[in-house]
Amino acid sequence: MVRTKNAEVGSSPKRQRHTEEAPVEDEPQALCFKTRKAARRYRDVIHSRPIVYVFVNGKFCKNPKLATAEDFSFKGLNIAGNTANKVGSNVTQVNVAQIAGLNTLGVSLVRIDYAPYGLNPPHTHPRATEILTVLEGTLYVGFVTSNPENRLITKVLNKGDVFVFPEGLIHFQFNTGHTNAVAIAGLGSQNPGVITIANAVFGSKPPISDDVLAKAFQVDKKVGDYLQAQFWVNN
Repeated sequence: MVRTKNAEVGSSPKRQRHTEEAPVEDEPQALCFKTRKAARRYRDVIHSRPIVYVFVNGKFCKNPKLATAEDFSFKGLNIAGNTANKVGSNVTQVNVAQIAGLNTLGVSLVRIDYAPYGLNPPHTHPRATEILTVLEGTLYVGFVTSNPENRLITKVLNKGDVFVFPEGLIHFQFNTGHTNAVAIAGLGSQNPGVITIANAVFGSKPPISDDVLAKAFQVDKKVGDYLQAQFWVNN
């Protein structure tokens, strides 16, 4: 039996081995698509090249060589949000859903607009600490520490003031002024998440049992039923 560079002459074809590395261009690619439909279109056009669908944090992972400026930019944060709702506030999010390039980088941003006496209601970010600065107006802000102390820590912020809301703690901002207010906040996650307390407790689908609510809040069932009947705003 004679050996050659790539195979053993006289051996069974099943035992032949290719010892040279395949060209780089024949290797599978990891691509990022906004939708599966877009990925299928790419597959149909470039049908001769295998595609590996890679997900990181639930998002398609993109080959860095294919990245563009659009993957790292967002327009419109100068535009005020619509505060014509029951709580009088609006949050414009700039996270991995808006900027694909944020994935795995651990940062995101929000703009918060407040009508006079508008409220960003008590909520938590399960995956991020928040640092907020006031651009216009005056805000009464605060957060509540965890059990068993449940201590309320508050401060009145004016233009240029900064406040930190620790990760996972319930917090809020309230515009105490007669004019609109604006704030910008950075968060320590590309996908910080948000749980608005009233929405989660009284607006869940399906609703939490009124027996549970009556026991938890030590109120009559009718009070729980009334709160569940309200329209809870996702601002």
